This record gives sequence, C-alpha cells and structure tokens, in this order.
Amino acid sequence: MEAGTVRRPGVWLPAVAGVGVAVGLGVYGRLHDPAGTTELLGFLRPLSIKAWLATSVAGLAVVQLVSALALYGKLPSARWVPATHRWSGRLAVLVSLPVAVHCLYALGFRGDDPRVLAHSLLGCLFYGAFVAKMLLISRPGEQRSWVIPLAGGLALTAVAGLWLTSSFWFFLTVGR
Repeated sequence: MEAGTVRRPGVWLPAVAGVGVAVGLGVYGRLHDPAGTTELLGFLRPLSIKAWLATSVAGLAVVQLVSALALYGKLPSARWVPATHRWSGRLAVLVSLPVAVHCLYALGFRGDDPRVLAHSLLGCLFYGAFVAKMLLISRPGEQRSWVIPLAGGLALTAVAGLWLTSSFWFFLTVGR
C-alpha cells in the first residue's frame, strides 16, 4: 500500500454489523420476558392489523424486486425507477417497524413450533440484511457490485418467508 493511501475495510464490516443486528435481535427476543398480546395502533385485534401491515410490506418488497431488476438492466428502466426503489424500501421498513416491535415486545423469539421458529429467524435475518445493505450502499467501490444484490436478495427472501409464516398463515387459519 502506498503512503497516504487510506485503507477502507472491505465488505466484511457491513456484514459483521448485519450479523450483529440479527443476533442482537434474536438474543433480545429470546431473553426478555414477552408481554403477551397487546393493542397495536389502537386496534383490538393486533394480529389482524399486523397481518395487513406485513402484507403491505410484502407488496412493497415486490416493488423493490421489480425496480432492482430495472436498475440492474434486467427489465426496462425509466428515470423514476431509482427514486421508486429508494422510497419503496424506506416505506417498507417504516411499515415493518410497528410489526417488529410488537413481535419482539409481545411475543419474543420463540422456538416451540417450527413455523414460529422460522418466523423468528426470518425476522432477525431481515433486519440484519437491511442494515448490511444500507451500510454497503454508502460505500464506494467495486467490491460492493455483487454484495448489494445479495443483501437485497436476503432481505427479499426474509420478507417472503415472514409473510408466509405470518400473514398467509393468519389469513388461512384465523381469518381477516
């Protein structure tokens, strides 16, 4: 390395941060004493509103997928696609927060049922992948050309799994 050259950490730093967030959420969810079902946003049936909020997040994740494909040249693009990608992602995370907070606070991280264990693991994966992707986006350089789609793909996979293990299950078994 030449004198005066600043050495930047590679992609490992955002990856470690993402793993740290995922593990931290899992440990918190496992160790704290769940409060049980509580009201969410003033609704009497918190599971119902959570299912609809999670369905909104899943819809925004589809927008993320289509806009990412356009950004990477796999679909036709337009000038508004980058802004659509950024804002649909921001909105998806914003809408997911009340759901995640309620899940962690009221239910915790549980492994007593395979569906619930998968849901708990996927929730931790989503926020870990999100943190890693946000840190990678802010880093210039070639090393991120493959890791940003990887982090986005992990987040998308987690959202799909979260929706299947929560909202889809809720709509099939409990109703609307």
